[in-house]
Amino acid sequence: MGCWGDPSPTLAGLLVLLLLHPLPSLACPAACRCSAEEVDCSERGLRQVPQGLPANTSTLWLGYNFITVLGPRSFLALPGLRLLSLSHNRLGMIHSRALLGLGALQELDLSNNHLTTLSPETFLPLTSLTTLNLVSNKLGQLEPSVLGALPQLRAVFLRGNPWACSCDILPLWRWLSHNREKVQDKSSLLCRVPEQMNKYPIMAFGNESFRQCQEVSLSVRHYIAFLIIGPCSFMASIFFCIFMGYTVVIYHHLCKEPHFWRRPRVYRGR
Repeated sequence: MGCWGDPSPTLAGLLVLLLLHPLPSLACPAACRCSAEEVDCSERGLRQVPQGLPANTSTLWLGYNFITVLGPRSFLALPGLRLLSLSHNRLGMIHSRALLGLGALQELDLSNNHLTTLSPETFLPLTSLTTLNLVSNKLGQLEPSVLGALPQLRAVFLRGNPWACSCDILPLWRWLSHNREKVQDKSSLLCRVPEQMNKYPIMAFGNESFRQCQEVSLSVRHYIAFLIIGPCSFMASIFFCIFMGYTVVIYHHLCKEPHFWRRPRVYRGR
């Protein structure tokens, strides 16, 4: 009976062992501090996104590092990420597939970097993004399709960029005009170039400011067509003039010699 006695002491001992040796927690990169679902890797001198981030991360701080490039699938292992901060790095390029897998992301901070251009394809995976911060980069132009790729966008920050206020900014100006409620710093969007427009507010422009930009532009096909049609029309006009000249000459010649057209009279004697 001793072998088949009350097992409660044995179960109690196992519970004590489990309490003393809890299940191992998710790994945390050595350069980061992990707390619950938040990972802080800021101010660590990082030159790339650290590997081995906890899969349950919902908030990731990567600011104040030296990251220059976001390669493809940089955050693929973080499907639950909701806030990503990459501010105050040296980002100059974001691969078009760098943000794959971030369908749950709601806030993206790319402020104070060196971005000069952005691709709409880069932001297509961010179907839940509501806030985008692009403050203090090197953006002279921005395709409105970049912002249009974010169906849930509610707030965008764009100040502190060297906006080039030429005809090329017309599509962005139209987007800003139709989405004023989303632009959080509209009064601070200032032209940098051309020099005479320096510090002029972009939102102060009106339709008349872009009148010369809205003229229908000709494509390469149009110019090729003109190059073909022009000489052909010229040659056709020469042949037509020659033909008309010959026609007029012959007509006048026939008018001066009407006897060619009259039947000669025949006199019959009696």
